[in-house]
Amino acid sequence: MPLSKVQFNPGVDKEGTEYTADAGWFDSDKIRFRKGRPEKIGGWQKYITDAFLGIARSLHSWSSLESIKYIGVGTNLKFYIAEGASFNDVTPIRSTTSAGDVTFAATNGSSTITVSDTAHGAVVNDFVTFSDAATLGGNITANVLNQEYQIASVPNTSSYTIVAKDTSGSEVTANSSDTGNGGSSTVGAYQINTGLNAFVSGTGWGANAWGVSTWGSASSVSAAGQLRLFSQDNFGEDLIFNPRGGGIYYWDESSGTGNRAINATALAGASNVPTVALQGMVSDIDQHVIAFGTNPIGSSNIDPLFVRFSDQENAADWTPTATNTAGGVRINSGSEIIGAVQARQEILIWTDVSLHSMRFVGSPFIFEFTRLSADVSMISPNAAVNARGAVYFMDRGNFYVYNGSVQPLPCSVKEHVFSNLNQDQAFKVFAAENNAFNEVIWFYPIGTGNTEVSNYVSYNYAENLWAVGTLARGTWIGYGGRKKPLATTAIDGGSNYLYEHEVGFDDDNQPMTAFIESGDLELGDGEYFMYMSRILPDFTFSGNSSDASADIVIKGSNFPLESSTTISTSTVTPSSTQSFIRNRARHAVVRIESSGSGYGWRLGTLRFDMRQDGRR
Repeated sequence: MPLSKVQFNPGVDKEGTEYTADAGWFDSDKIRFRKGRPEKIGGWQKYITDAFLGIARSLHSWSSLESIKYIGVGTNLKFYIAEGASFNDVTPIRSTTSAGDVTFAATNGSSTITVSDTAHGAVVNDFVTFSDAATLGGNITANVLNQEYQIASVPNTSSYTIVAKDTSGSEVTANSSDTGNGGSSTVGAYQINTGLNAFVSGTGWGANAWGVSTWGSASSVSAAGQLRLFSQDNFGEDLIFNPRGGGIYYWDESSGTGNRAINATALAGASNVPTVALQGMVSDIDQHVIAFGTNPIGSSNIDPLFVRFSDQENAADWTPTATNTAGGVRINSGSEIIGAVQARQEILIWTDVSLHSMRFVGSPFIFEFTRLSADVSMISPNAAVNARGAVYFMDRGNFYVYNGSVQPLPCSVKEHVFSNLNQDQAFKVFAAENNAFNEVIWFYPIGTGNTEVSNYVSYNYAENLWAVGTLARGTWIGYGGRKKPLATTAIDGGSNYLYEHEVGFDDDNQPMTAFIESGDLELGDGEYFMYMSRILPDFTFSGNSSDASADIVIKGSNFPLESSTTISTSTVTPSSTQSFIRNRARHAVVRIESSGSGYGWRLGTLRFDMRQDGRR
């Protein structure tokens, strides 16, 4: 029989059915397109072997003047600065009690300790460190009490509970001798309130119903009652970060990773520093610290459309005067600022209904604000990314690029993404760039029961090609001065790690499953059956070629609405020349898949021995 080349259109197309995607690819996982050819993506390995607490929603990488590389890691429970092979807890302290304000009460036979502290301000999962406590008399010794604890429950505003533990973390049970209260010298140091790990409807700004509050008035919503999202940026060698809806914090590089960040209101010379903001940023051209969605001077409540900026190269001075460049502007469109991204010579600001430009122009106006589009927004605060000078972002129902003007991206998987997206958790969507492969990636949660990020859609902006797949990630940063991208896992209730991507071919030294699947192939208009007898594969393998293999799976069906069933599987190795099969179907689907470790592959052009085989 004659050999027939099967040329698949590059990119994944899921805008129709599997039948309408004939001559193209319909589904994929852990696949990218390069020069129109599908290939297995690169692998990943732990960058730091230790796990961190919580799920990270923010990463930021920068270097000191001494070329020390740092990574800021913001989770729903902690804020870390990674240096070398360790995570350093620099979570700011919210408040510290006076000696004797904290007392303890234990119950015989229980590991639960009730802590009394009037107006403690803590929420469940917050962290507190006790010092100078005395033994309660029995098993609950001073060493047991004087350490960091995570708060287990909060019965009221004056008490909470912890679970007693020894210095190794093992639970300790009180006995009948534990009748003391910890003495009169106990001090409690409370870290900033933790945030939620899931978006809760009715929290955040603009969540109330129409007419609930006064028109144009500012609102006050606790950052602890919202999905914890961090923004962060380096201010020279130092780091500025902001939990969405919380304060602005400052970590001084010269103090070292053994010291915690502080509230920027405590900086030397602090003047009218914002006490609450939706996002913080340092403008890269002019070195102003910017707070988006913040409290105006004279108010402690947030105005979700107000933008304030500090004096140039001064993170402490936010009071506008005739001799500095501090100031503020209220965006005149929408009800809240969703997010902001540095672009080329400007900052892009999305509200819930529009896109704006913030451009440094110098005195007397300092910044110029221009509305770029009145009919686009952003689905989440982190759904935009700058890739090679263009900004790509995801709205509530489409993908866009901004490169001087806003343009929608023709997308062959749009319906697939937005129909499967978990809209209730859409604030977890984030964008990433992988510029070595000309890729922008959006990670998103799917379904209704799955609240965590599990899927991705990637766009090759050099070739205008799309792919889809599964990968549980909470945040990602591109190369940005590092050799490889970094990303964190997003496992609710489990251990989460920082990974380096595009390393090898495996899932942290474990096999990675990758596949790509075509739409239906047919002869003519599908009136005839096909008979396939032989496949001539065309693969390029990389890595450990001795163990390399890929399966060519042929699925068949007789009608478009009929489920496809596997009718042959051929394993291809670097030494394979041909595979003999016996397949008969009106419609055929080609699936290329691999699940081994230590190798990658790239598909060339498949050739089939195939012929017409009648109508019945």
